[in-house]
Amino acid sequence: MNFVNGLKNLVISLIVSTIIIYAINIIAGFAGANYIFSNGEVFVIWILMAILVNNCFKK
Repeated sequence: MNFVNGLKNLVISLIVSTIIIYAINIIAGFAGANYIFSNGEVFVIWILMAILVNNCFKK
């Protein structure tokens, strides 16, 4: 049961981190910034953001 709960938290944190990254990028685009990320940069930012979101789940 602990494995299923951990897997659920992982998937949720990856999805939420994707939404956060694109929201920041779109808001910055409206402000006039033009950010272009390589695949490696996006992967590192995505994983770090997922870790941050996962730590926010812990109480």
